[in-house]
Amino acid sequence: MQATIEATMNQMQVLAYLPFYPLLSFILLVLFAKRLSWLTASILSVGAVLLSALSSAYLLQVAMLTPNSVVDVHLWQWFKLGDMAVNFAFRLDSLSMVMSLVVSGVGLLIHAYAAAYMKDDENFSRFMAYMNLFIVAMLLLVLADNLVLLYLGWEGVGLCSFLLIGFWYQDNDNAMAAKKAFIVTRVGDTFLAIGLFLLFRETGSLAINDITALAGSGEIANEMAFWICLLLVGGAVGKSAQLPLQTWLPDAMAGPTPVSALIHAATMVTAGVYLIARMQGVFVLTPEVMTIVSWIGALTLLLAGIAALAQSDIKRVLAYSTMSQIGYMMLALGAGAFSAGVMHLMTHAFFKALLFLTAGSIILALHHQQNIFKMGGLFKKLPLVSILFFIGIAALIAFPGTSGFVSKEAILAELYSSNTAGPVFWWLAIIGALITSIYSFRLLFITFFGDYRGDVKVHPVTDKLQLLPLVILALLALAGGLIGLNLTALFPAPPTELNLVTGHSDPAWLHNVAIATPFVGIVIAYLLYFPKTGQAVVGSDSSLTKFAHGGLGFDRLYEWLLVKPFVFIAKVNRRDVIEQLVTGISWNVQAWHEVLRASQNGQLRWYGAVIGVGVVMLLAILIFSGTSEPSLQVMNGGAQG
Repeated sequence: MQATIEATMNQMQVLAYLPFYPLLSFILLVLFAKRLSWLTASILSVGAVLLSALSSAYLLQVAMLTPNSVVDVHLWQWFKLGDMAVNFAFRLDSLSMVMSLVVSGVGLLIHAYAAAYMKDDENFSRFMAYMNLFIVAMLLLVLADNLVLLYLGWEGVGLCSFLLIGFWYQDNDNAMAAKKAFIVTRVGDTFLAIGLFLLFRETGSLAINDITALAGSGEIANEMAFWICLLLVGGAVGKSAQLPLQTWLPDAMAGPTPVSALIHAATMVTAGVYLIARMQGVFVLTPEVMTIVSWIGALTLLLAGIAALAQSDIKRVLAYSTMSQIGYMMLALGAGAFSAGVMHLMTHAFFKALLFLTAGSIILALHHQQNIFKMGGLFKKLPLVSILFFIGIAALIAFPGTSGFVSKEAILAELYSSNTAGPVFWWLAIIGALITSIYSFRLLFITFFGDYRGDVKVHPVTDKLQLLPLVILALLALAGGLIGLNLTALFPAPPTELNLVTGHSDPAWLHNVAIATPFVGIVIAYLLYFPKTGQAVVGSDSSLTKFAHGGLGFDRLYEWLLVKPFVFIAKVNRRDVIEQLVTGISWNVQAWHEVLRASQNGQLRWYGAVIGVGVVMLLAILIFSGTSEPSLQVMNGGAQG
């Protein structure tokens, strides 16, 4: 049982200031964007995230001394509506501590890389300001003491993703991708908002501590918990790009590569996973919703893996791999393996940031070429970057000895013994791991082996500010699993009556199959892709390849089901009565405006003519308005006198 402790003044200050360093940097960068040099803007933006990372490290040290403790820091009362008082307060427990480390630590490395990557951009300060704001929003989300503040951070990361995906908005594709991400995730956000309203109606509070206590004591009705959790899942699948709201993520690759790394590794797509892990006390009351979460994760990891097999853009391959890996996390959360799911979130942040940033270096070296079929032979031309990319791929496929192996093994071990269709989900996870290994080494073989197929000269990557974050991330991708084991050991065990995972040991063959799966995938990829580098299993013009390349038809499906009917209804209603009334009023106003404007032409003779016409009209009114009757009364009065 977690115990809430009173924070010391030092802890309170460190926790309170943690998200405000990048917030201050954001404000300064926005106010003085045109006046700051590249060096000043870099020091300001990277230094702010560094302070947040150091603060998180300090709080980790404190947490190690007092495991299973919770620190609540109340800053001020935000607002009060009736009986609901919402505080601007932070909550530090094992989960928020791990998340703040991931957000600020990995975010720091991405910021440092971005300073080099975007050095020549004329809007560099604005870009780094948006990156800082992204960190602020995510830290608010993971440190929030209540769900209202969490929702503020939730919407904040959505806004920042819109700003950063469409950063190069002059390109229409980038602008459209930003709009798509914003609109699709708003659908999930609507579900989340409704879920929060229901949760408040049921519990009378949106404070996380109160909700957890009420859920543990059975104060939340199971039927209401079902609908609340289902709505929360709707919000989670939108932010974390899971079925059926996953279509925005591949298109989000239109933004600068550091943005892709930040979204996929440290911020936005992990928000949905965090939400479910944070609300686990309510979710365990509804095994049906937990099973739905697992099925969403399982289907997403399989379908995203299939789509990744047909991609030609290096960033889109990694985007679909992110959807697949988030699927593993959802699969774990649905099975009640919350610690394993969060640990995979952390290790995934390490190797996915590494993969995206090394891909960014490759793209720069090839003059912004992203088509893997116009690469090849890069292992000879970019040896260090190639080795670093290989380390990221090894962690992605859960190669033994990497961080991905440790976290994915933890998920698989708990999946099989789960009380909810464990063996079925275990086999689906194994199939997903096989597909992951195949598309990962397809990417590796096509990009780094064979002959170079590009038409531009490859520039070597020598910028130390680019390479240093990559080396650090490579070390974390290798050894980060040990860090994950130590951190998730701080998590309290769920109450016995809420524990969805049985405690019996798994057969040895399960572990052997899990270990062998990546090697089988490597062999298959070698047989299919290595001998004929650049050739797919089926022809690139086949219908199957096009179907997978297009994201398995979800965009087209939604266009027919949602977009076209909406456009049709809008066209039909374009000339309705209300529209005609409003248009008629505006037309009349405009017509009278044109008439009156004609009288103000600056010509004296025109003004004289108008005055003359006015006098004539006035006299006519006086003559024909019946003035003879008053005159008669006057004459009669005079005769009597």
